[in-house]
Amino acid sequence: MDNADLTEQEYLASYNIHAFDVPLTSVDLVIFTVREQALYVLLVRRGAHPAKGQWALPGGFIDIRNDPDLDGTALRKLREKTGVTAPYLEQLQGFGSSTRDPRGWSATFAYFALIGSDHIELQHGSGADAASWHPVGAAGVDMALAFDHGVILATAIQRLRNKVEYTSLPAHLLAPEFTLSDLQRVYEIVLGRAIDKSAFRKRVKEGDFLEEITGKQRHGSNRPAQLYRIRSGQPTVFFSRTMGA
Repeated sequence: MDNADLTEQEYLASYNIHAFDVPLTSVDLVIFTVREQALYVLLVRRGAHPAKGQWALPGGFIDIRNDPDLDGTALRKLREKTGVTAPYLEQLQGFGSSTRDPRGWSATFAYFALIGSDHIELQHGSGADAASWHPVGAAGVDMALAFDHGVILATAIQRLRNKVEYTSLPAHLLAPEFTLSDLQRVYEIVLGRAIDKSAFRKRVKEGDFLEEITGKQRHGSNRPAQLYRIRSGQPTVFFSRTMGA
């Protein structure tokens, strides 16, 4: 019977999803944090072939039976690697070719996540024998990564730095409670340059994405500093001009 003579239900019932070659399909995560006054990315050391022994971005194949969508795969892999859900997760872009994986034509959907590293116990999971934070330089880390993960990481770094210029994203790299000085320092770490204090605080006030934590201050050698948190339910704020404007 010709397909044209079938109903939609009959066509779908008879369709063989394996009738055509399909690429290996995965999700890879670029998980950023700030620690030791620097930007870091989470890497795993592969414990199995291919690229056994090389460092790579965490990720894995899509579980078509249990992952409802790409975001679901990304969230699952994030929980497996860090035990938590990132306060910020964004799809970066797709990468695919016949040469990026020696097993065959493959495509991956890359995500980047921002997370505070305090109190996180890293887990390397199946297929890897170690997981650790690595400092990020101008365009990546100081080693060759497996597959095309160096390209993916460089793309994510550029996306992060571009968005930090005009959004409130860096707040997601902090612990739940922080001072305005903490927040400014995170902006400076990601951007790689100093920011004028008065202009920065004016920008934060205009954005209205923070709230004071009543009765909580951090005491140090100087006068006490007010503690803040991201306002509940507040989406990412987009400023009307870049941080340097």
